Amino acid sequence: MTQINHIENDLTTGRRFRLDQTNGKFMGVCSGIANYFGWDANLVRIGFALGTVFGFGSLIIVYLAIGLIAD
Repeated sequence: MTQINHIENDLTTGRRFRLDQTNGKFMGVCSGIANYFGWDANLVRIGFALGTVFGFGSLIIVYLAIGLIAD
């Protein structure tokens, strides 16, 4: 198997993070994280909200970075 075929097989069979814009509320970041890990999207949203409040807004930057870089 050549190197290119090996990479293509990894991409088609492996699990990748993707934004879920159809089920997402804003940019699909929390929904994409929930799909990737198999969690409930509402729990991820609550986690981001609590992290933003207790992290003095630092997760807003992380959220926007994920939304702009992913997919």
